Amino acid sequence: MSRRVSALIKASHPEPAVAVTAVAALLAWGVGHRPVGIILVALTIAATQLAVGWTNDWLDADRDRQVGRADKPVPAGAVSRRTVGAAGLVAAAATPLLAAPTGVPAAACITGALLSALAYNWPLKFTVVSVLPYAVSFGALPAFVVLALPGAPAPPAWLVAAGALLGAGAHFANVLPDLADDARTGVHGLPHRLGATGSGLAAAGLLAAATVTLVAGPPGPPSWAGLAAVAGTVLILATGWYVARRAATDGTRPNAVFRAVMLVAVIDVVLLVASGPVA
Repeated sequence: MSRRVSALIKASHPEPAVAVTAVAALLAWGVGHRPVGIILVALTIAATQLAVGWTNDWLDADRDRQVGRADKPVPAGAVSRRTVGAAGLVAAAATPLLAAPTGVPAAACITGALLSALAYNWPLKFTVVSVLPYAVSFGALPAFVVLALPGAPAPPAWLVAAGALLGAGAHFANVLPDLADDARTGVHGLPHRLGATGSGLAAAGLLAAATVTLVAGPPGPPSWAGLAAVAGTVLILATGWYVARRAATDGTRPNAVFRAVMLVAVIDVVLLVASGPVA
């Protein structure tokens, strides 16, 4: 049983799930949520991440077997495809229930974000508009956090734009390690059409734009800390790109760019928290 639970956790894509949930919780604290509100936001976002991760592995099971992804629990036989699919359905159903106490606008927003993310898993992953669900879902995340505040204030446009840019950049970075495997199994999303170099440049440009938006968006002139964050973002992305290129040369999976994305996301949340309440 413990091995099955461990495999189910691994099939949820725990690294991005924990990162996105932590980002949402920090964001909730930064915009002024009380402890109960922070917990509700974190639980809701965790449910969306579990739903997306599990349904992804459920849908991709045959493709993962085809390319020999022994590092993934379903093709490795550590957990059944049916179990992962059922867990994804439960997590998806839990999302609007967990969000309900935050109010109708917030619950509708995060439910729409989940549906957008699930639409990426199928069928938009295979199309030229594959980046769209990432932009929509990540843009909706900070909107949900702000709408969940008492009175459901309107989220600032710069905040939603920064989330959308961050999500779009994450899409290109997330796909980079899997470009070769995806090509063998018929996935032809936008990153696959641009190729590794084009996708890497797109990821870097979009993430840098997200950081600049968070620095320049709030009222008042940019702070020195904000300008330092922009410089740090450029350095982190350049380092991630270099390490990923080395990994590709060595024949290992180039995950460095994706980890750089997560680090830039943390920087962006720190910027937001430092700017104080947004509503």
